[in-house]
Amino acid sequence: MAGLYSSSSSSKPTLSSSPSSSSSSRLFLLVTLLPLSLACFAFVLQWRGGLDDPVTHWSIDHHEFPGMVTTQEKRSLRRSVSDSGCVDLLGQSRSPSFPYFRNWKFDYHSDLKPRICITTSTSAGLEQTLPWIYFHKVIGVSTFYLFVEGKAASPNVSRVLETIPGVKVIYRTKELEEKQAKSRIWNETWLSSFFYKPCNYELFVKQSLNMEMAITMAQDAGMEWIIHLDTDELIHPSGTHEYSLRKLLGNISADVDVVIFPNYESSVERDDIREPFSEVSMFKKNFDHLLRDVYFGNYKDATRGNPNYFLTYGNGKAAARVQDHLRPNGAHRWHNYRKSPNEVKLEEAAVLHYTYPRFSDLTSRRDRCGCKPTKVDVKRCFMLEFDRAAFIIASTASSEEMLQWYREHVVWTDEKLKLKLLRKGILTRIYAPMVSSTNSNHALYLT
Repeated sequence: MAGLYSSSSSSKPTLSSSPSSSSSSRLFLLVTLLPLSLACFAFVLQWRGGLDDPVTHWSIDHHEFPGMVTTQEKRSLRRSVSDSGCVDLLGQSRSPSFPYFRNWKFDYHSDLKPRICITTSTSAGLEQTLPWIYFHKVIGVSTFYLFVEGKAASPNVSRVLETIPGVKVIYRTKELEEKQAKSRIWNETWLSSFFYKPCNYELFVKQSLNMEMAITMAQDAGMEWIIHLDTDELIHPSGTHEYSLRKLLGNISADVDVVIFPNYESSVERDDIREPFSEVSMFKKNFDHLLRDVYFGNYKDATRGNPNYFLTYGNGKAAARVQDHLRPNGAHRWHNYRKSPNEVKLEEAAVLHYTYPRFSDLTSRRDRCGCKPTKVDVKRCFMLEFDRAAFIIASTASSEEMLQWYREHVVWTDEKLKLKLLRKGILTRIYAPMVSSTNSNHALYLT
């Protein structure tokens, strides 16, 4: 112990007398304290308002989505940007108004190729239509032809839609119906078997007539590709590095006329879904994207007692190259009067169909159709077995019975079965729409 203390005491003069050790200690202290001091100084300035952070400002965008800011807010924003002399880099804001849409320019008037348009016939409100438009603008769609009626044609909804760049709103007026009654496909036999029938059959005829009109509008606007989608469907351009529909169609061979997107069907895991695009991540893959043995080997588990593998349709949707003599061939395909179109079916990309994702979809379909809830009459109104069964349940059962039926036929609650089918590849997780739609739907609630 004595040796230890004597050794320690003898070392003290040595340390204090070394100039190099003393200067090293001071240098180390300076290097440590200087960055901390600067960081604290910057924090104090910003906290007190002495440092102007450009990230907190909006940039002025002449192609804004509707509802972003009020007129008074726009004036104050213009003043703040002009005073600072700089432009916002990230487009973020503290104001409660569509923050995720601002500064997304989408190349409205650019020369980027190919130019893609989507046509739809819809009665949906803004809570569904705006995220749908936003998502497809992100992946490269430049123009939308919206044939609206019902809620979508109401002043509060249509007024907003009309202000969105690239969106053309067409109302179902008497003049439109008279014009379509003279159209070419109205007088063709392939469509006539659907005439004068209610519900789904009536919708099918309207969609076909609207698609025919959209072709002419697309030609006049110089569009290169046209797609017919419902507002409960999203294009999933898997297989491209940029997750870009423009890139996907731009790589299609010039001799191809029609591109088939096999459909994936939403597989909801809860009965309280409110915003499907931002809450649903699990989908059932199309049999075109499955091995034959996998599909047939798991068919019973995948159907869960329902009439078919998918609850509704299973033949996908198509994109057509805009050209002379193009015509619709139903809501899912395109044809040409002068030739048999050269079609290709995509091996990775798909259309995501959000099928009965909300419990309220049962009653909303019932309320739009005046058919009797009998097995005979529903055949006159609906083409698909599941739609018929859903209509009868929604028309005859109590709320508790409807919810039980919905859980048994639509909601996936069996965790073991989900895991099994995910491993087999029957089910798959797709999160890309959630990234876009969570932002846009959140913005809707803030306005």
